[in-house]
Amino acid sequence: MDTLTWGEFKTQLQANPELHLQFQYEAGKFVDTSFHITEIKLAPIVSVDCGGVMNKWTEVIMQLWEPGEKQSERSMKVDKALSIIAVVEKMLPLDTAATVKIEFGNSQFDTRQMFPSMITAENDTLTVNLTPDFVQCKAQTRGGTCGTNEKGEECCTPAVAEKPKVQLKNLAVAAESCCTPGGGCC
Repeated sequence: MDTLTWGEFKTQLQANPELHLQFQYEAGKFVDTSFHITEIKLAPIVSVDCGGVMNKWTEVIMQLWEPGEKQSERSMKVDKALSIIAVVEKMLPLDTAATVKIEFGNSQFDTRQMFPSMITAENDTLTVNLTPDFVQCKAQTRGGTCGTNEKGEECCTPAVAEKPKVQLKNLAVAAESCCTPGGGCC
């Protein structure tokens, strides 16, 4: 799946400032028209995968929130979203090459980060279709097999641990060292 960069996403918004912005998180299910853009996060990621390779990338995550009560029959216009982005970018320069994700959840849909995929302008609405994020094995995407080393051992297989040897101690105490009445130890 091809992901959009922050720069590509923002360019598509800038091309449609007068349209109403809407997000579809599942087929036929849209974020409520009263949604707010609550924050935009810049997330530099550094990881080491199962093959022992360090990976680095950056994500820009736009968080959407639905208020408890409906506040609007129409969603915000794209230019309002762009004004929120401008406020953020005055304080936090966002990497245009970063992968963009939309974070959303409500009482019927667990909060998750999704990729904006197809963005369509129809009538007076710009609809951003969201695709779920996915888990991947980076070693396999490089043609590897999940950390196989030169010995043929894979990092994802459980290691056979040697059982620790337990040393037993005699906790019985010699009779003469016990306290007895009149022995002076108490």
